[in-house]
Amino acid sequence: MGSLEADILEILWRSDGPVTPAEVRERVGGELAYTTIATILTRLVDKGLVRRARRGRGYTYAATVTEAELTAARMRSALAASTDRIETMSRFVDGLSAKEAAALRAALEGLDG
Repeated sequence: MGSLEADILEILWRSDGPVTPAEVRERVGGELAYTTIATILTRLVDKGLVRRARRGRGYTYAATVTEAELTAARMRSALAASTDRIETMSRFVDGLSAKEAAALRAALEGLDG
């Protein structure tokens, strides 16, 4: 994902509801062309990360996934690409803080129940 796509997703995640391309453009800083914003939003729709709904003669856009869901999907994808999944997970866990490790442990224990 490009940085502009990430920036636009961040705007959608922080919005109270669906937004128009003009609203996204304004929140990005207003320097990009409206068509650039509309193109990026369409790409995000095509990727399944954003949904589009008709409002009058235009559209509004909203994220279909949360930031946590997208990050988790990326983590699963990276793990799936590894030739040694166990070692990869071990290295990942080694880099966690004590608080993060405790949260992971609690999440894993919750799977047993």
